[in-house]
Amino acid sequence: MNNIKLYILIFPIFLLASCVSSKKFKELEAKYKSTESALQDTRLKLGIAEKELEKCQEMARRTEKRYEDEVQNLRNVNAELLKKVSDLTQLSRQEAENLQASLQKIREKDLQIKALHEALSRKDSVTLALVTSLKRAVGIHDQDIQINVEKGVIFISISDKFLFRTGSYAINPKAREVLRKVALVLNDHPKLEVLVEGHTDNVPYRRPPLLDNWDLSVKRATSLVRMLQTEFGIAPERMIAAGRGEYVPVAPNDTPENRALNRRTRILILPKLEEFIGLIQEQLGGK
Repeated sequence: MNNIKLYILIFPIFLLASCVSSKKFKELEAKYKSTESALQDTRLKLGIAEKELEKCQEMARRTEKRYEDEVQNLRNVNAELLKKVSDLTQLSRQEAENLQASLQKIREKDLQIKALHEALSRKDSVTLALVTSLKRAVGIHDQDIQINVEKGVIFISISDKFLFRTGSYAINPKAREVLRKVALVLNDHPKLEVLVEGHTDNVPYRRPPLLDNWDLSVKRATSLVRMLQTEFGIAPERMIAAGRGEYVPVAPNDTPENRALNRRTRILILPKLEEFIGLIQEQLGGK
């Protein structure tokens, strides 16, 4: 009887305890499921986030690589530009040096040209003084004797009727005084050379031993040179005798007057080439 009472007393307690545990279990189970679901959602979101992160990281790597390539490309371009600038600078220096050298050469050429002008001016001054001396010495204003300057050369042109008889190469006595005065001036300028040049008309000429006008022109020039040497003391090494015959006329051989003009002897007074070169070198400072 007492046992039955005890059982009756304990059973409701056990039953109450069992009911409480089941309810609590269900609550815990519900929380677990909720937590599991939240965990699954979190894992899903984490997976999505990780994929997004990988995408962002890949994009960042690509962007970084692109930037690195662009930076390297810019560095290459910059290096190339610096090289070009260096080349241009070097080229500019070379051009500047070339320009400076060209300017120096131009200055030297200008100085040389100036020196040549001065040398020519001095020569022209000497020539003018010599012409004046010759005209003063000869003292004859006659159409048979002309003293002029032709291309920087002094020439005395004497007609053959004054110097020679027709067809002859013997010098007329009346021409001796004129030649003597010319010789006086030439002896005052021993550095000058003398070219005596004979000319004729085109009328055929032959008197043995002379064969033609060319022979006659040479013989007349030789006769004049010999007189200047033997009678008036002109050094023979300063003189040249030349005949031009009928081949360098000053007028057409179509009238007696024109043929008379072509029959002439010219005395050309020339500076010695080495003397003229020496004058130029003197102006150029001995270069």
